[in-house]
Amino acid sequence: MLLERIYDEDLAQASYLIACQSNGEAIVVDPRRDIQVYLDLAAKHNIRIAAVAETHIHADYLSGTRELAAHTGATMYVSDEGGIDWSYGEGFAQATRMKHGHRLRLGNITVEAVHTPGHTPEHMSFLVTDGAQSDTPGFLLSGDFVFVGDVGRPDLLDEAAGHVDTRFTGAKDLFKSLRDQFLILPDYVQVLPAHGSGSACGKALGAIAATTVGYERNFSWWGKYLQNNDEAGFVAELLNGQPDAHGYFARMKSQNKSGPALIASPAELIEFDAPSLRVELAKEQAILVDTRHNTEVHAGTVPGALNVPGPAKSASYASWVYDPEREQLPLVLFVPSRAIAEEMRDHLLRVGIDTVRGFITSLDGLQLSQPQLVSPHELDSLDRVMLLDVRNKTEFAAGHLPKAAQLAAGRALWNLDQLPEPEAGTIVSYCQSGVRNSVIASALRREGYEIVELEGSYQAWRDAGLATARYTAAG
Repeated sequence: MLLERIYDEDLAQASYLIACQSNGEAIVVDPRRDIQVYLDLAAKHNIRIAAVAETHIHADYLSGTRELAAHTGATMYVSDEGGIDWSYGEGFAQATRMKHGHRLRLGNITVEAVHTPGHTPEHMSFLVTDGAQSDTPGFLLSGDFVFVGDVGRPDLLDEAAGHVDTRFTGAKDLFKSLRDQFLILPDYVQVLPAHGSGSACGKALGAIAATTVGYERNFSWWGKYLQNNDEAGFVAELLNGQPDAHGYFARMKSQNKSGPALIASPAELIEFDAPSLRVELAKEQAILVDTRHNTEVHAGTVPGALNVPGPAKSASYASWVYDPEREQLPLVLFVPSRAIAEEMRDHLLRVGIDTVRGFITSLDGLQLSQPQLVSPHELDSLDRVMLLDVRNKTEFAAGHLPKAAQLAAGRALWNLDQLPEPEAGTIVSYCQSGVRNSVIASALRREGYEIVELEGSYQAWRDAGLATARYTAAG
């Protein structure tokens, strides 16, 4: 058996290619939307991708299942559990719908679907048996059910998809799935999750690639609750302290359910020079995306540009500041080279941003302006209508500037009603070091807000020895 883990550091997302080398057939589970990596692996190992499957309807990235199936002719496999509200849509009309216990055979390999609701009602995990070595499963592709050191959060449907109080039912379902499906497996079964450290799909994901049933049984935070059959304790700890869900998750959930649009072959990127881009910007026919670190952006950038540091985390940041459901203006990337532009375009495809049109390698000849900053010692002298902390609520609770309000950067564009009206006056914003703050400040300026960034953000404030506050139940 061949097993390859394909990991996207940007979104902390893992997909898997599993192949029977004796007959040359493979399955890919939870693929991302830029599929060349899977095609390259298949060519490298001289195998054919015959099947592509999903563990669930994802919320944090746009699925590549349809894309990969269209390119290779592979059969799609999706869940048919969870009820009609969780059925895949028209884009998956040709997919095989799996009930609990459905088995797929690829030569000597058997892949068995196990219904493991909790993170979502339709969630499937996949037990993998290498028939050349054993007649019992040795691997569990756990999707967003079990992570290394954690389990999938059950509150995303409330946080990102507009549901109300489904977190409690989901948490109880997760307890039952752990008890009835996971802990019945032998300790030696290797667990291969769909996310690693940095994902917003849980609150304490480990940084290593895999775990085992036995390790999680004995050392996970939740093990003691299952051992004592303490559902109430499990639910309380699971729901406490989950990170903010990003605003774009609702779009991902909807598009992944109906079926993401097919990309086919992306058009070649246009290389702009300053005069041609100046025309596009003047006509408001493009948005410049400045991919530099915030310290360079602060030295001067194009007015109205979005700051999306890249390419390493460009999908994460771009999804906070550009919503293709709100606007469709083409994006032009300010990057060092065509290769970086193409890499960044692929990252953005993973979150359904398909409007990257071109790139430019120099800002010489373009009008520049400097985003306004205020130092920690000058903050009190600045007239403002809001002090805005754009970190996660867990960071805010641990310590923040006095009188600050919290709205996570990944949620801000979807919650503008929590901000004063743009004409009301200056908003001073900050994060931990300044990176996230620069990203969302650029987007809020495009929305018409007067944003002043706290220079050095919270870290600089603390380094200066200035007073901080902590969240309490009383506020």
